[in-house]
Amino acid sequence: MASKWDWKTGEGVSHVDDPAEVDAAFERGEWPLGSAVIGLAFNCSLEEASPRIVRAMQLPDRDQRGFAFTAAGAAARLNGELTPELYAALRAEGPGGVAEHPIRDTLGFVPFRKLPPWFKRRWVVVTVRNKLEGWWLRSGETIADAWRALRGRRS
Repeated sequence: MASKWDWKTGEGVSHVDDPAEVDAAFERGEWPLGSAVIGLAFNCSLEEASPRIVRAMQLPDRDQRGFAFTAAGAAARLNGELTPELYAALRAEGPGGVAEHPIRDTLGFVPFRKLPPWFKRRWVVVTVRNKLEGWWLRSGETIADAWRALRGRRS
């Protein structure tokens, strides 16, 4: 039976729903594995997809590694939690770079009580920074409005 995806061109691999197929692709050394684990994140349980996502996060191709991190963010959105291995992989990569958005997805979609300690500290940092940025931007708008009003009275 012909598969629905083409490993040579990468066409359709983001719809892969069979962990065994992805394992076989790892053994063959196929290149679109980062894209394939996105399909696993959407179509398989977190426990089935997690080890393959973590493995794809270590691929030599930076773009495919980025897709693997995207799969971790999708898993956080869909499941409201991650496995300890995925949390560890995101922490190892750290904020910034390819892990920035998956870390933000995790902070936004996983309940605070389910986060490991490093992510809880990161949540506090991000929340405080966002609040301070909001205040700073609103104060700038207020000052600009006051300045326009003052200039309007002088005319």
